Amino acid sequence: MKRVMLAVAYDGTNYCGWQIQANGNTIQAELNRALSDLLNEPVETMGASRTDAGVHALGNVAVFDTCARMPAEKISYALNQRLPEDIKIQYSGEVAADFHPRYCESEKTYEYCILNRRFPLPTRRLYSYFYHYSLDVEKMRKAAAYLVGRHDFASFCGANAQVKSTVREITGIQIDKKDDVVTIQVRGHGFLYNMVRIIAGTLIEIGNEQYPPEKMEEILKACDRQAAGPTAPACGLTLKEIRFL
Repeated sequence: MKRVMLAVAYDGTNYCGWQIQANGNTIQAELNRALSDLLNEPVETMGASRTDAGVHALGNVAVFDTCARMPAEKISYALNQRLPEDIKIQYSGEVAADFHPRYCESEKTYEYCILNRRFPLPTRRLYSYFYHYSLDVEKMRKAAAYLVGRHDFASFCGANAQVKSTVREITGIQIDKKDDVVTIQVRGHGFLYNMVRIIAGTLIEIGNEQYPPEKMEEILKACDRQAAGPTAPACGLTLKEIRFL
């Protein structure tokens, strides 16, 4: 028996998120199906990040146990032949038998993409949130600075979250604008349900000058979901990387 790690990239548009569920197809279900077929044994993957419906990933991580003799590094090539075009393995390799990506210390990087222009572009509709009002990126950066560090992020937690604590640590937020695309890159050791999308929705309101950057500190201290902005649409969010520490 060996444990194999996969780095998984996917377009989440047509999936009900990562985690297996009864009401629709998921990334995890497709991986389990393809791996079981490839290795001729029942396979259950364990993921590092349970991304929501419509969210994309360039580097989500999963592990599974197998008795198959196929070398771990070769599994990625064979598995990609059995996966749909919108899910592809970027790496496979053997890891320690007790390695679990959800419980190991790590830093995750998410990126939220906003198409900020007068009219939408059909070719960008699946991978960015179209927002036609002008955004002040400098004000968004000032507001984001209040979120860096270890805080109670209850104001940025989705209503259906089941967690023991809403305290999390954000290690960095970078906001850039190139041409008509604004990107919000958030790094941290762990995230609450919808946390990055709520942060993005709040920063968009501040960028649109609905309230000043200093309001972000008040929102954070309120520990109340009603104090923050809306949950930005899933299509703009991509899990870029998971780095194990």
